[in-house]
Amino acid sequence: MHMLTSIRTSNGKIEIIDQLLLPHTTKYVEITSIEQAYDAIKDMKIRGAPAIASLASLAFAAYIQTGLDSAQPPAFLLSPESLSADVIHKLDYLSGARPTAVNLGSAIRRLKAVLQSSTDAGKSVGLIAADLISEGKLIADEDFDRNKRMAEHGGEWLAELDRGSGGSGQELNVLTVCNTGSLATSGYGTALGLITYLHEQKKLGKAYYTQTAPYHQGSRLTALELKTMQIPSVMICDTMVGSLFQHHKIHAVAVGADRIAKNGDTANKIGTYNAAVLAARHKIPFIVVAPISTVDLDTPDGSSIPIEHRKPLEACLVRGAVHPFEFDVEGKVRQETVMITPSGLEGIYNPSFDVTPAELITAIVTEKGVANRKEGETSFDLSGVV
Repeated sequence: MHMLTSIRTSNGKIEIIDQLLLPHTTKYVEITSIEQAYDAIKDMKIRGAPAIASLASLAFAAYIQTGLDSAQPPAFLLSPESLSADVIHKLDYLSGARPTAVNLGSAIRRLKAVLQSSTDAGKSVGLIAADLISEGKLIADEDFDRNKRMAEHGGEWLAELDRGSGGSGQELNVLTVCNTGSLATSGYGTALGLITYLHEQKKLGKAYYTQTAPYHQGSRLTALELKTMQIPSVMICDTMVGSLFQHHKIHAVAVGADRIAKNGDTANKIGTYNAAVLAARHKIPFIVVAPISTVDLDTPDGSSIPIEHRKPLEACLVRGAVHPFEFDVEGKVRQETVMITPSGLEGIYNPSFDVTPAELITAIVTEKGVANRKEGETSFDLSGVV
């Protein structure tokens, strides 16, 4: 089964698929500096909490490697002290690209910890640099395997839940929000990975997904991934979730996460909270699927999660292919950005994320297993899955 790839590397070259051009144009963009990685993350050419952590780590590792390969060592490689000062500055810079996604912060803390431990061990500047490069690559490489473990944990949990309720554990219909597949990770995906696993195990009925305005990650990216993998699926507008639950059998809602607080409150793409409220009303299990790096035990609850607000103009614009299709001289589909609102609107509310309270979440899945919220409780004990 063919899967799309958000990041590809070869012989030290880092390329990302420009997700702003999908689904009509597939274009890989080379990332040659930390600054380019920052811009790609900030401008959402690459998105998804695991994927942006992977890109930041790989770009950082490449920056250090380029310095080591230089005929004339750059100033930051002249001593452990100069390396430390430069590394901390670069990592702090990267951390500001997307503040809500905790995976990026987790990756940066890991790299800073390696810097500290290698320096404390009295290693030479070259060995410290080598340790940093290894850790940066490891952060990206470990994502795929843990995604497959999460998908299996969550998929089997849902099938067992259905059997326990008198169902067959087959033909499971699952709704998801935003895009949490290979384009949002280093491969396979989180919540979309759960759906992919069910499909591979012949336990999936249909995957349903919201368009996820205003960036339309669902209709642009999730639609493309599901079509590419030939998984039976149905797209709905964000405002159709309630109607879907009224008229169709949905066995679960599965979503990813950008940050999970210690009590289980979960920040995810805007519209997730809406789906959770409606799922609770219709007694549909609501599952969060995310790696351990997304769990922020230093944040007690959702009220402490910083919420990124995008530029107001972004809520007024949509980009897509001209219809009927028109092609340029290279045979590529012509795309345009259009404004769908009156110009000059003064009041626009455009948060990129919302927070779903733990009391609306049935289970939280990580690569270590499944944490169930106990009946009657309003928070999670995540100690067994972190």
